[in-house]
Amino acid sequence: MTFRFSSISWFVGGALLVMGCSEKKAGAASDSGTVVEVSSGTRPDVLPVMLNKELPFRYPPALYAEKTQGNVTLRLYIDSAGAVVDDSTHVAESSNVPALDSAAIKGSRELKFVPAKLNGAAMPVSILFPVYFRHPEAAPPAGDTVLKKLAPAAAAAPVPPKKK
Repeated sequence: MTFRFSSISWFVGGALLVMGCSEKKAGAASDSGTVVEVSSGTRPDVLPVMLNKELPFRYPPALYAEKTQGNVTLRLYIDSAGAVVDDSTHVAESSNVPALDSAAIKGSRELKFVPAKLNGAAMPVSILFPVYFRHPEAAPPAGDTVLKKLAPAAAAAPVPPKKK
């Protein structure tokens, strides 16, 4: 079984980050959603819900200055307590920019969820979690539909990375 989260977007550290909940067939991911896979084949009654008010991903300052953009898809394992199991997190689809991939992995350590549930009991799930790094002053990458779908959210003032 595979599920997607509905689109939610934030500007964090100057990056437009999108996390995307509707049902979707197994094995497929969309360009705007997170895919939830349940290894047992048992569909949860309640999908996991992210608790973070702000996404913990930080745009690497040098890449922000260069207006480098990219998409990273992470595979996360959310345990029955709603915690992301750090050792299970890996890049499922690279941005081909190692620093963006690393920033996505690092930020994922701070994600917190209400766990998925089946008959009221919490259950672990594996999800594909996309992270889109978008610079507010850069042209959208070729074929990118993320900014078009989120035009009202994109109007929010982005916050550039903090200088050390």
